Amino acid sequence: MKVGFIGLGNVGGKLAGSLLRNGFDVTVRDLDPAIAKPFIDQGAAWANSPKEMAEAVDLVITCLPSPAACSAVLEADDGVIKGLSAGKIWAEMSTTDESEVRRLSELVRATGAEPIECPVSGGCHRADTGNISIFAGCTRETFERMLPVLTTLGRRVLHTGDIGSASVLKVLTNYLATANLITLSEALVTAKAAGMDLNTTYEAIKISSGNSFVHETESQVILNGSRDISFTMDLVSKDIGLFQAIAEKHNVPLEMSPLMVSIFKDGEARYGSRELSPNIIRRLEDATGLDVRAPGFPAEMVDDEPEEPGYEVVPQR
Repeated sequence: MKVGFIGLGNVGGKLAGSLLRNGFDVTVRDLDPAIAKPFIDQGAAWANSPKEMAEAVDLVITCLPSPAACSAVLEADDGVIKGLSAGKIWAEMSTTDESEVRRLSELVRATGAEPIECPVSGGCHRADTGNISIFAGCTRETFERMLPVLTTLGRRVLHTGDIGSASVLKVLTNYLATANLITLSEALVTAKAAGMDLNTTYEAIKISSGNSFVHETESQVILNGSRDISFTMDLVSKDIGLFQAIAEKHNVPLEMSPLMVSIFKDGEARYGSRELSPNIIRRLEDATGLDVRAPGFPAEMVDDEPEEPGYEVVPQR
């Protein structure tokens, strides 16, 4: 299968790298051609436009920072849709809005091609090794056609149902991760204020009922001081804003979610939209005058699990 990949940012670049590393025929495109050069040096081809790419490959993957960016890439005069035809697949790997991905999917189907949304979860360090998790919303037939690609890109692959279902679950899980990041920030600053040793505090949380994926990863780069998970405050605001919109659409009177949206909007106003998301802890560091760092923690997360073939996760019934 010939694969086209549009969007070589923090996540997309690592996913495209997994395809190249595993022998796929890959064509790439990014707004910044310089970002594409390392991929071309490794054997990838370059597409002069999304339309040209869609004409040349069997599968077009988009991994872009916002629903608006994806819509522009698909619907432009030289966009992906103009190059699609029967038998081809468009795969959206961004975190996006369920209604927008459904709308774009109908445009894709009108060309004879099939859509799939397959956002990822688990952090850039796992995207880099092909060990990330993937949610896939599409028909079962399309899922089975895509499974060899998805199990190369990720370790655990879940067919979530029809188009739109994966987008809902992705923003739901990002919402939960953000809630954990905010509460971990509060816990770590409070521990520091109470005179606790932060290395011991980290281990106490890790071996307790308070542990989580976010603690085992993001707490480490918080305590290192780098706060670098290759994810920024504006992207968090986008994701939790999408979750809040889903709740409002279905008349669910959330209480935590609006507060979280407010906290991250305040973080953006204080430190800039492109500030690293774990630096939301700075709001409390600034308020207390405390420096929440400790020795021995890494500056960035590296996946220490070996790359292994992926597999489908089947829900219990």
